[in-house]
Amino acid sequence: MTNRQILQAMSGLMAGMFVAILAGTVVANALPTIIADLEASQSSYTWVVTAELLAMTATVPLWGKLSDLFDKKLLLQLSLGMFVVGSLLAGFSHDVELLILSRVVQGIGAGGLTALAQVVMAAIIPPRRLGKYAGIFGAVFAIGTVAGPLVGGVLVDTSWLGWRWCFFIGVPFALLAIALLQRTLRLPAVARREVKIDFLGAFLIVAGVCALLIWVTLAGDEFDWASWQTAALTGAGVLLLAAAVFIEARTAEPAIPLGIFRNRTVTLTTVASLLVGVAMFGGTVFLSQYFQVSLGKSPTVAGLMSLPMILGLLVSSTVAGQVISKTGVWKRYLVAGAVIMTVGLGLLSTIDADTSFTLLSAYMAVLGIGVGMLMQNLVLAAQNDVPASELGAATSVLSFFRSMGGTIGTSVLGAILANQVASEMTKGLDAAGIPAGGDGGGENSVPDMSTLPEPVRQIVEQAYGVATADLFLIATPCALLALLTVVFIKEKPLKTTSGMERLAEEAATATETDKTVVGG
Repeated sequence: MTNRQILQAMSGLMAGMFVAILAGTVVANALPTIIADLEASQSSYTWVVTAELLAMTATVPLWGKLSDLFDKKLLLQLSLGMFVVGSLLAGFSHDVELLILSRVVQGIGAGGLTALAQVVMAAIIPPRRLGKYAGIFGAVFAIGTVAGPLVGGVLVDTSWLGWRWCFFIGVPFALLAIALLQRTLRLPAVARREVKIDFLGAFLIVAGVCALLIWVTLAGDEFDWASWQTAALTGAGVLLLAAAVFIEARTAEPAIPLGIFRNRTVTLTTVASLLVGVAMFGGTVFLSQYFQVSLGKSPTVAGLMSLPMILGLLVSSTVAGQVISKTGVWKRYLVAGAVIMTVGLGLLSTIDADTSFTLLSAYMAVLGIGVGMLMQNLVLAAQNDVPASELGAATSVLSFFRSMGGTIGTSVLGAILANQVASEMTKGLDAAGIPAGGDGGGENSVPDMSTLPEPVRQIVEQAYGVATADLFLIATPCALLALLTVVFIKEKPLKTTSGMERLAEEAATATETDKTVVGG
């Protein structure tokens, strides 16, 4: 395919990915307002984010399996359709329970976009040229991430619109993506094989992860860390995941094919993706809350404050992608990205309520540069080292574990944040001689800063500043482990044929082998 044909085919994919990114980022600056308006708790704040991540994570392997059965373009359009339904539900939510449910529906749609977009890219673009187009996707990611918080902040600050339009705004973009996919994406017909979807294995994986996430979210709040509830939830989670591994190892078509981990590159990139998910998503998802609660900024200003990190990601992903496509050398960028990401998280662990915006911008830019060099190139390394027939499995496995890392990181660090904020506020209130309950809604609720008296406001700002810095300190070792993992990935030359071309070659080779066997 020519560059023009590839760009035309990618237009719908990029529009779809933009919608998925927009849904996650447009609510970032609106969440403190949403949670306060719905009178929900800090745990609910975490679950509004976690619900989408969990649904996306759980459904990525299933979307990958469905792509073996049905038309990939139709599946992409179906995932966008589910996204529209989830957005409308979220926009009309009048309680936090319906909002979380709507985020689950959005997450299912995002799971299809996450899995299928990268599978289609690998099918039509050779790995040697993929870096350049991955850079374009990085640019779309950056634009969506920049535009989302800004648009969300403006919508929240506009009295005649409000936070509900943070969900409605994505609907026209999703409909546009469906139309573009119909018009521009042309995939050759592929002979379909009989595939049995492993619903039992997928259910066991989701149930096991949910049990552990419920535990880390509620422990220390609803019940003690050392309690029978902890034993029940952790025990159930471990048993369910062990049963999932047992089933996956014996079924013909597992939701997560364990055999793919015999490939060293796939195994190492999967581990690195999991750790990047924990460090990146778990650490940064609460930055907007820090900007608004600890630094006292409006949603619009909070969106502007995230620009340094996004610009760093945009520049590094685009430049690294272009250079990799030109030279064919890629490992050095993985290692450099992991080093820079670790440094960025370490620097952000020093922030507090009095950190200057100049210093904060520099720290965020460092983190963005590291993530931009690392995240997409992990997928490139894995796709380059597997047979064409395993491209979908390898891609969905990496997406699954990266999302899993983000889900775990968000949930665990969210629970730590809630407990740390409560502890810091209690100490601050006691030191100031202010009775408990004078903090504007209880220690576990997200406060409305505009209603707090000045002494309490300062205590709350300091509590959120200290707690947010602690999250980055906890995320830093995960980034360091990702660096150690990346170092052991073996660099191999990038292939110059696309996934469809390689698949045709593998089929031809298999046919010749069959003829030889029959002839012999």
